[in-house]
Amino acid sequence: MKTMRSLTVSTALVAALTFSLGGCAGMSTQDRNMAIGAGAGGVAGGVLTGGSTLGIVGGAAAGGLLGHQWERIRD
Repeated sequence: MKTMRSLTVSTALVAALTFSLGGCAGMSTQDRNMAIGAGAGGVAGGVLTGGSTLGIVGGAAAGGLLGHQWERIRD
């Protein structure tokens, strides 16, 4: 029974990951950088604040802003 449940969960996770990655196909470079920055900022904010919601949201906002402006900053 545990094997069947684990197989079902694994299949659902693979399907969800496949569909979510397919949504990124049409993104511009700036949009992709913003999404990556927001994800990395949210993780960093969560780690630095011990998992507080405000730290995660603040880190995601700061990371998204930095990722959005990355091409301008880099040039």
